[in-house]
Amino acid sequence: MKFMKLGSRPDTFYTTEAVRSVSSEVSSDLIVQVKGTRYMLHKFPLLSKCLRLQRLCSESPESSQHHIVQLPDFPGGVEAFELCAKFCYGITITLSAYNIVAARCAAEYLQMSEDVEKGNLMYKIEVFFNSCILHGWRDSIVTLQTTKAFPLWSEELGITSRCIEAIATKVLTNPSKVSLSHSHSRRGRDDMSCNGAESQRHRLTVKGWWAEDLADLGIDLYWRTMIAIKSGGRIPSNLVGDALKIYASRWLPNVSRAGNARKQAMSDSDSDSNNEELASKDRLLLESIISLLPAVKGAVSSSFLLKLLKAANILNAASSSRMELAKRVGIQLEEASPNDLLIPHLALENETLYDVDIVMTILEQFKLQGQSPPTSPPRSKLACERRRSRSAENIDMFQESRRSSSASHSSKLKVAKIIDNYLQEISHDVNLPLAKFVALAEAVPEFARVDHDDLYRAIDIYLKAHPNLNKSERKRLCRILDCKKLSMEACMHAAQNELLPLRVVVQVLFFEQARATKASGKVTELPGNIKALLAAHGLDSSRTPAPLSTTPSIPPEDQWSVSGLKSPSKSKLSTLKMKLAEDDDLDDNDDAQQDRMSRSSIVKAFCAIPARPKKMFSKFWSNSRTTANDKN
Repeated sequence: MKFMKLGSRPDTFYTTEAVRSVSSEVSSDLIVQVKGTRYMLHKFPLLSKCLRLQRLCSESPESSQHHIVQLPDFPGGVEAFELCAKFCYGITITLSAYNIVAARCAAEYLQMSEDVEKGNLMYKIEVFFNSCILHGWRDSIVTLQTTKAFPLWSEELGITSRCIEAIATKVLTNPSKVSLSHSHSRRGRDDMSCNGAESQRHRLTVKGWWAEDLADLGIDLYWRTMIAIKSGGRIPSNLVGDALKIYASRWLPNVSRAGNARKQAMSDSDSDSNNEELASKDRLLLESIISLLPAVKGAVSSSFLLKLLKAANILNAASSSRMELAKRVGIQLEEASPNDLLIPHLALENETLYDVDIVMTILEQFKLQGQSPPTSPPRSKLACERRRSRSAENIDMFQESRRSSSASHSSKLKVAKIIDNYLQEISHDVNLPLAKFVALAEAVPEFARVDHDDLYRAIDIYLKAHPNLNKSERKRLCRILDCKKLSMEACMHAAQNELLPLRVVVQVLFFEQARATKASGKVTELPGNIKALLAAHGLDSSRTPAPLSTTPSIPPEDQWSVSGLKSPSKSKLSTLKMKLAEDDDLDDNDDAQQDRMSRSSIVKAFCAIPARPKKMFSKFWSNSRTTANDKN
């Protein structure tokens, strides 16, 4: 940290009865009032260097041997005025990055220029600022931070812009050596010396210094600095993205965890104004970070984008900001995790726990990558658009990035897995409408689901969480399930699932038995009616049983148990028989008769399965009857 001392006399200012005076053999003849503090000073040393005081004294009449001057709007307050007054008296003062802005604004206010006296305070401050402050990394940042107290003065004097330019220049000097290290010690950083040469410690400093230091800035100054760095075009997009992540973690800590507390607090009318003011500041910060996101795919992780999206929901950010984040997440959705997609829905009038609509939007954006890119606009139109603001240019670049990207087949398979696991998480919400669950499940292309085990698990959880679904609703829910894509483990569970519609249970039993018959090797070819029925359901008769799918860990109450099928209990064996008895009493809908015919054909087909399968089903029904008789 650089500093400069001016003057050589000792400090002779003292306070008596709330009045600041200077020890002198000459009585004071000037009274200056600065924001509640009175100074008893002398005209000669002050007026000889301060043109503004000369004019004020000439305009005000002299009373009782004292000129009284009021300075109510003095920039920097009493500290800055006293620093200028001491300079006029030749008393030693020290300038550094912490007080140079206040001193420069105060000197400008008092008009302490070279026109009044050679070597005046304004000139000395400018020399120190340009030769030392702007050459030091830490000095530039501290000075930039202090400009926040004097925004208008700093802008008019060019202090803010010069600090930002100096910081950006240092970051852009050696971009190939710039990386990010969260554990980097600031003690390893040295400022450049006053003549611009770097110290040895500065050359050997660990990489990753600039992002953490810039995170100390307020959002308005940070935004301008990052714009200057990005406009240089020499910093990789991923480093810009990591820098934004550091800044967001500094200024938006635990925003999702604090969401419920904010929601509860917002219901209290006494704290409405305070909460709204806090939310407004956080909203501005969040939207500024979003506007700085690089347009290149992969510059920031999907996890970080979804955290920003959660914060946007909590802070009720602009819909345009939320849509921008949804589009960016959609481009790289395959990198997300189901937990990342659990975006809270904090609208007080909304009854669902999670924002399913925004996830649907994200999925639609992902699917758009597979479509043909639209025709690029004419060159003249692009040139016209790029004359707009930087934010508009950033959006154009992002659109071009989205058009040029295309989701691979493997990424689509990953996204299908993510969505199915996400459905399992949101199925626990008792207020989740069936229409939203089905719409999201159907939005995944059929070819992207190699198996339906995860989808079946989500349906099973939804049925448990919504026991009041009627028969038609359960049928609508299970219509999205493809029984022939279930693994052996899933089929065994579905065969015992009392919550499933009868049609699904029978189909599961049929498809699994047909596969087992084909795989056993004892029947060389399935009967004609079985093959016809398989073809009617789109099942390849030569297909071998599907392998067991790899599924994530789930709560114990949602795990599948197959022990009941291996050792049938009375209740499990009687369930299917009871459902068959209920089959004649279906709800009156348009396809009721067709369902009866389909079930009838499936049951008749069971009888045509030769040898071992037929004996197994005979034993299955006899055991059921025996169990029922024992029960009676």
